[in-house]
Amino acid sequence: MTRMHGRGVVAFLGFVLCSTALAATPPPATGAAQQPSGPARGESRAAVARRRLAALDPVLTQAIADFQVPGLALAVVAGGEVIYARGFGLRDIDKKLPVTPDTLFAIGSTTKAMTATVLGMLADEGKLTWDEPVRRYLPWFRLSNPEISERLTVRDLVTHRSGLPRHDLLWYNYNEGTRRGLIERLASLELTADLREKFQYNNLLFMTAGFLAGELAGTTWEQLVRTRLFAPLGMKRSNFSVLDAEKDPDHALPYDDKGEKDGALKRIPYRRIDLVGPAGAVNSSANEMARWLLLNLSGGKVGERQLIQASTLADIQAPHMTTGDTGERPDVVDVGYGHGWGIDAYRGHRRVQHGGGIDGFITMVTLLPDDDLGIVSFVNTGVGLPGLVNQIVADRVLDLPPVDWLGEALAKRKQRKVALDEAKKNKAAARIAGTQPSHKLEDYVGDYHHPGYGPLRIAAGDASKGSLTLTFNGITAPLEHWHYDVWNGGVAGSDETFEDQKLLFRSDVNGEIAAVEATFEPSAAPIVFTKQPPARLLDPKVLARYVGRYALPGEIGTVSLGGSGLQITVPGQPTYTLRPEISGRFVLKEVRNISVSFVEEGGKAVKLILHQPQGVYEAKRVE
Repeated sequence: MTRMHGRGVVAFLGFVLCSTALAATPPPATGAAQQPSGPARGESRAAVARRRLAALDPVLTQAIADFQVPGLALAVVAGGEVIYARGFGLRDIDKKLPVTPDTLFAIGSTTKAMTATVLGMLADEGKLTWDEPVRRYLPWFRLSNPEISERLTVRDLVTHRSGLPRHDLLWYNYNEGTRRGLIERLASLELTADLREKFQYNNLLFMTAGFLAGELAGTTWEQLVRTRLFAPLGMKRSNFSVLDAEKDPDHALPYDDKGEKDGALKRIPYRRIDLVGPAGAVNSSANEMARWLLLNLSGGKVGERQLIQASTLADIQAPHMTTGDTGERPDVVDVGYGHGWGIDAYRGHRRVQHGGGIDGFITMVTLLPDDDLGIVSFVNTGVGLPGLVNQIVADRVLDLPPVDWLGEALAKRKQRKVALDEAKKNKAAARIAGTQPSHKLEDYVGDYHHPGYGPLRIAAGDASKGSLTLTFNGITAPLEHWHYDVWNGGVAGSDETFEDQKLLFRSDVNGEIAAVEATFEPSAAPIVFTKQPPARLLDPKVLARYVGRYALPGEIGTVSLGGSGLQITVPGQPTYTLRPEISGRFVLKEVRNISVSFVEEGGKAVKLILHQPQGVYEAKRVE
């Protein structure tokens, strides 16, 4: 599972190329050895697979204990049949409710292949061409580079080769706007590579692909997936929001993985990701995902019905972009990325798979198309166990020499814990002691804005500690002074999104705190949020107090309301627009080194102060 932001406590919608690099499964327990290999005469592929998984249950039971996973579900299909579907552990620890094959889990980025599949269905119908520019279908679509905007194709959206890095914090926990609104923000985000230059995983562009699919079908992405996939596959309980999942009588609760901290499991809130849904918002179960596996292994058919052309599905599952992954083992070799699928050579077998995760859930969907084998597994905490479970299943069904995936991963897990504990001791080494903020605490407080990331609010925190708070996308976190004008993020409740996130406040030429920057996208330049003028300077009732005539040196200046704000007119000169600024003054839009402020008495302006480079002038109100 790909994690981000330093300590990496938040699980974003991520992609797993080789699960060998993740936390693995425990050592094969005594008696859990491979079953005898060769099939009996006339024995079907499904029967062979079922027999080879006969002793799997105790291995999985031990795995969830060793890796401190509350619950796990697993489904396996082979030879066109569901040959295994089980639940282990608990979906609700407090109520001691068991995981079943029907328990709903958030499947994260394994949703991406579903989005690519409905796009493929539209391609079969002639409603889109993979290699046509996106702007042919969405003329308003823009990225920050005009040339890339014109050339970017539908295929580029779903193969992570656009040049745009993740920028995940833009959408993370954001539930107030629209998909189109999020897509329009892409024009304000930094690109860090040329088109098709390198693989850069991107949830926002997969969201764009899903939005495009809905537009071409004359509906929404949700309705398109529901009617084109879920309905014909009989996936009746699968849905698109955790708000719907938690209404289902059999759903898993998310838990925080504390295995690398204090050994505890803590219930955490569901993370709602409806807006970025096409990139990872589906919730489903082992039994229903088994039907999705069968569709992908059958060349796009359900019974006698061809949902998607076999050639289109093969194209979706074929490599279209190299990822640059070097791998850890010589027998697991990355091949590339398809359309919502990663492709590799796994111990001599072609493997098509994708991992996914969002807070408290991790899923792995694995296809071995040439072996007619499909596997899906889920856990309800942030441990990469599903990828290893799928490898154990594949090794057994394919009769491969056993590898101690679980033992190796458990050892790495313990090593990481030791390294993490040691790293924490040294965290403050980069902190410069004895420094102070350059301004009073209240000077940092205010509303800040970035055209792509939107609003960010800084408020006063604990006065006794001299702290601030950060609020972004509905997440509020404490900020402690780190050094100079740098502040460090902390944890609020169970939300660790901004823990150890450094924020640098900037001053302008007037000495005002004018902006704050943060590495919200680690592969790009810091995101700079500019401070917004006080809200009262945008209030028409407040502005009305300033309307009037003022005795300027040798002239009478008239302040009036015009357009969306104030204007000032001086005889013999053009009308100037007064724009509010962070200092509480109004700057002349047309002459930006001149500004004005007002002195009030009794709810009415009695004086205008004119600030010019050569001096400051007072102008009394003329009745």
